[in-house]
This record gives sequence, structure tokens and C-alpha cells, in this order.
Amino acid sequence: MRGRLITIEGGEGAGKSTQIGTLVAALAAAGIEALRTREPGGAPGAEAIRALLVNGGTDRWDPVTETLLHYAARREHVVRLIQPALARGAWVVSDRFADSTMAYQSYAQGVPRTQVEAIHAAALGAMRPDLTLLLDLPVAVGLARAGARGATNRYERFDADFHERVRAGFLDIARREPERCAVIDATAAPELVHAAILAAVTARLGVALRPAAIAASPT
Repeated sequence: MRGRLITIEGGEGAGKSTQIGTLVAALAAAGIEALRTREPGGAPGAEAIRALLVNGGTDRWDPVTETLLHYAARREHVVRLIQPALARGAWVVSDRFADSTMAYQSYAQGVPRTQVEAIHAAALGAMRPDLTLLLDLPVAVGLARAGARGATNRYERFDADFHERVRAGFLDIARREPERCAVIDATAAPELVHAAILAAVTARLGVALRPAAIAASPT
């Protein structure tokens, strides 16, 4: 039986890393092989491209170039890791996927939606996640969390208006595809966010999961 692809999306500081770890633990406790991965990254070539995208100045790339770099990394990620895992029945939980490119490069940087969709079709065909969990919180809260971690990456250094457009983009994506996307209030305590995620997985994918221990603060 084919596995499932779950993506966790959201702005900076939404707590994705913490929630991915606890979701993977809950899936494993239920006897499901679950892989944790991230974007950009998840495969050697994709990790090399990641270094180009998350470092340097905010104006390092033309937005269309940036979109192409993300999809080059995503293609490697899908071919090398995601597709083989799904084929053997494993579940994959990814920190970001195609919705991030749409939110950051289209809604926030202005690349036309149709152009991003065309690039997606060329790189991945009709591939979409089975479930997308959007961790939503106010931009100021997320940026404060991200800043508290210390050194910031290139995306965290964009201004607040950029991140407001990213948040609005994610919410619009969720409104456009409610059958795939579940919006989770990321301002709640980590254990409550985890519970909401498990409820969404149960309702959308039909797998009952027990809560896992929360081991870290949101990131």
C-alpha cells in the first residue's frame, strides 16, 4: 500500500520542527514507518541547493530564479527520498513543500501563480501532499520566536511586510484547497497544537494516534 505525504507549513517561528518531531513519534508508536524530512533539502543535491537559498542577502536571487532553485531541490527530494519511501508504504512528514514556494515566491515576491504552477507541473506533474497542516500565528509572534533562537537565516531577515504577505498567502492556499489543508492555531501551547494535529490526521487520513511527548519549545 502506498504511504502518505504529510507536509507541515507556516511562517517563521511557527513551531514546525517541534511538531514534526512529535507527529513522527506518534506515527511510529502506532506502528507506521514514518520519515522526517525538510525543504529545501532532504537529499544530498537538495541540501546543496538549500545552502544557496538560506544564506546571503535578501536580494541575492531574482524571484523567478529563486522559484527554479526551490523546484530543482524539490525534484531531487521527491525522486531520491519521497517517492521511494511512499512506494514501500512509509509515511513522509516534510517541513515545508510546494506551498512554501507559492507563499514565499508568488504571494510575497510576486512571481505569477500561473508561472509557479507551470514550474510545478514540469518538475512534479500533479503530485500533491495527502495532507497539509498549516501552523498559523501572527507575524510578530513568529519573528520574535525565530529571533530568540539566535542567528537568523536569509528568509527570517526579510521585513515584516514580506512575512505578512507570506501568512496571507498560506491562508489563501488553505481556503482554496480545504480538502487538503488544515489550519492549526500555532499560538496555543505545544501540547495543544500537537493534539490538534493528531485530530486532523485522524479525521483526514483515518489513523488514530496517541499523543507523543513534547521535547522542545516551538521553532
